[in-house]
Amino acid sequence: MQTASDNKKKRRRPHLRVTGEVLKLYGCATMLFYTLSMSVIQNGLLHVGSYTPDALRAALASDRSLMLMSSWASLFQLIGGLSIPVFAFLLVEGFQNTRSFSRYLGRMVCFALLSEIPYDYAMTGKTFDLSGQNALITLCLCLVMLYGLRLLEAKKGAVGRLMQAAVVLAAALWCSLLRCAFGLCSVLLCAVYYLLRERNGARILIGCAISLLYVTGPISGYALWSYSGERGDRIPPVAFYLFYPLHLIVCGLLAAAIA
Repeated sequence: MQTASDNKKKRRRPHLRVTGEVLKLYGCATMLFYTLSMSVIQNGLLHVGSYTPDALRAALASDRSLMLMSSWASLFQLIGGLSIPVFAFLLVEGFQNTRSFSRYLGRMVCFALLSEIPYDYAMTGKTFDLSGQNALITLCLCLVMLYGLRLLEAKKGAVGRLMQAAVVLAAALWCSLLRCAFGLCSVLLCAVYYLLRERNGARILIGCAISLLYVTGPISGYALWSYSGERGDRIPPVAFYLFYPLHLIVCGLLAAAIA
């Protein structure tokens, strides 16, 4: 027999119950829009790299079709911004639940390295470019940061907090030096999602505020709030790792074909 307290708790639960697998599908789908914007539309259709900023503005002002494509590129980037808090959240969940940190980090590093040439090709049309690094490298640095934060949890008081802040700052600086995709936002999100893991409402709310760096990011807050804690097992986990380099290759080839 249900009590009034049980009914009250039931009403408080999110109407949408999201598994980890659903979050991964959502993240991959929204990230695809970002890559389509940067690679297929901007590089393949608009040839943004061939313009100076002033020349690009003049071309957009004089050509309505270019302006329309530019609008689509901006819209797709906004959709892509939805994926950033999702992947930061999933990384923290993976870190907390993995049986072997070294294997988890090793797997991430392998796919990060595997994705670098596809990323350069999709974003610049070159097979090797040091102007920016792919998002998996960002997540690798975030994973090392999370390990550092865990090691420092035993240190209490102001000294412990300062040391944890130094770890977060170091991760942000490395992302900046390496020019990693979504670096600062991902670092801050991972730190918040981990440090406030016992206060779900606070971490989602602060995460939404940080996600404003990519405008639409806070919209994903509801999906994260609705996370059920269940992993989901219909799709092999390796499929999500493979999606990243494969979708970059496909978008890069499309951009090259259109150009």
